[in-house]
Amino acid sequence: MTLQSPASHPYDPLSATEIESAVAIVRAGKPQLTTPRFPLVRLDHPDKQSVRDHDPESPLDRSAFLVVYDRADAAAYEARVDLNAGTITSWTHVPGVQPAIMIEEIMALDDIVKKDAGAVAALARHGVDDLDLLQIDPWSTGTLPIDGIDARRRIIRASAYVRTFPEDNGYARPVGNLVFVIDCDEQSVAAIIEGDPIPVPPESGNYDAGSVGPLRTDLRPLEITQPDGPSFTLDGHVIEWQRWRLHAHIDTVEGLVISDVSYLDGERRRSVLHRASISEMVVPYGDTSDDFYFRNVFDAGEYNLGKTVGSLSLGCDCLGEIRYLDAVLADESGTPHTVTNAICLHEEDYGILWKHWNFRYADQAEVRRSRRLVVSAIHTIGNYEYGFFWYFYLDGTIQFEAKLTGIVQTRAIAPGATPRFGTIVAPQLDAPNHQHLFNMRLDLEIDGPDNTVVEVDAVGLPTGPDNPYGNAIVARKTPIGNERDSRRMCDPLTARTWKITNPGVLNRHGEPVAYKLVPFVGPTLLAAPDSDLARRAEFARSHLWVTRYSPTELHAAGDYPNQHPGDGIGEWVKQERDLLNTDVVLWHTFGTSHLPRPEDWPIMPCDYVGFSLKPAGFFDRNPSLDVPPPAHHGSGHCAPDHEPAAEQTP
Repeated sequence: MTLQSPASHPYDPLSATEIESAVAIVRAGKPQLTTPRFPLVRLDHPDKQSVRDHDPESPLDRSAFLVVYDRADAAAYEARVDLNAGTITSWTHVPGVQPAIMIEEIMALDDIVKKDAGAVAALARHGVDDLDLLQIDPWSTGTLPIDGIDARRRIIRASAYVRTFPEDNGYARPVGNLVFVIDCDEQSVAAIIEGDPIPVPPESGNYDAGSVGPLRTDLRPLEITQPDGPSFTLDGHVIEWQRWRLHAHIDTVEGLVISDVSYLDGERRRSVLHRASISEMVVPYGDTSDDFYFRNVFDAGEYNLGKTVGSLSLGCDCLGEIRYLDAVLADESGTPHTVTNAICLHEEDYGILWKHWNFRYADQAEVRRSRRLVVSAIHTIGNYEYGFFWYFYLDGTIQFEAKLTGIVQTRAIAPGATPRFGTIVAPQLDAPNHQHLFNMRLDLEIDGPDNTVVEVDAVGLPTGPDNPYGNAIVARKTPIGNERDSRRMCDPLTARTWKITNPGVLNRHGEPVAYKLVPFVGPTLLAAPDSDLARRAEFARSHLWVTRYSPTELHAAGDYPNQHPGDGIGEWVKQERDLLNTDVVLWHTFGTSHLPRPEDWPIMPCDYVGFSLKPAGFFDRNPSLDVPPPAHHGSGHCAPDHEPAAEQTP
């Protein structure tokens, strides 16, 4: 079931009508653009105070933000359009940048390669004669130079894969030592980078039910039912569930966005999180071969993550009593289209919330079941799938989880060769080592915007007069007072967390109310500090950054990472803005270093990374005490079931 309504919240994404209007206004207002393309059409983010003060009964000021690329002069422009007035309010030429790679450019690659005589000849040298089912994949080129190619050209590097039928898994048969350099404006092969031919790997890599042989027959049905319907309500993009209220939508660049999150604590509606989204994510490969050394992709800024969102299916992607939200997005011609069921909403049982057995009293226990609201979307970016899941819990916890699945990237190797920088997953098929590093922009508002971030470490004290038995543990607290000190690392030995406090609001114990970021303790960028990639993905070199809020600082690697030498958070913190008791933004980098396994082929079981935001003095006591006991035990006293177990049948 899809429930949508006209814009009623400041963060509601642009409707199809608004997209059409914004594009038409730009076309009419800028007739000198002979070949305009629209790589980005999104809501122009409203002023934060207008979101805080929003009255649902009042009309909304609606504004669109567009990135316009004119192929005729290879120039990028930023436009803001007042949708109420029907006027362009700002128009800015942005020199020296390349907008994100466009889907139409990706879809054109096959024909460009097949129509180029030099490319066809190169493919033949590598044993590829049948071009009908050739698969060409794009790779953003960064700023690594290509001999004879002007760095100002709009360039994609492309690699080839062989299929035997349209649905075949092309990643089973990569064409090794061959890279095509494509000029997207000229629609031509600008260069061919070629090494010694390598035989195409021999095995298929198909994983559909018809390809894998006999299927298991001993999985019995698992039904999830809510006969009275779900416990949440949905009004447009606004969701309410168990004291929580939040807004969810798909943004063209960031994908799934959660915003305007608050909690009803008694009679008080308290702000927790203003806006959260993937600001950037980088996938760098660690193979030095000529057809791999350049492969590192910025999936948000270089490919517009939101455009890769897919439709979800009941019983496949989501189980239970489901509600969906659609995503309305614009293609590069400025034409809107709808991705149905782009966001899934449902509830999940999550085991025990809390329990205690008073063994001195009786053979029974007080126990409550945990439940969580799930808000999710799945993005397909080339060979990989990324599932983004936000969880909201009964005890005030918020959790984010990314589920990584899909197909590992592959490289052909010679018969008998042993890869140094990867794993053999099939005969003559290497899956190179790589990383997946996400950066989540967390614009928290703990009981309002004036917050302070405090680093908290659990530290054991040395033996001494105040600790004669050597057992003392204290919480060492370090306020992050200035951006120059805001680049922080996880420390699992001290169970390091970061508390976002509001010094102006105290709980009943006289302490500032707070939430704490419980980070995902994982790797940071492994590329050498002096590498091209390290400069471009500086955000991925630290687990946490803290900045003072700025409406122009949205993407950790900058607004235009495509073919850009580096921008973003590393430059912003040089401003050395004060961070105490002000509007702050946290940028958390988390992810995994993927050393592929044979078990990851031909399709990878989900890997999981993420983090939690947990109340830490935000409430005066456990906020889930009023959760009712399990329905089966209405008294709340859960006694052991002494009935004999049912007979088990094989």
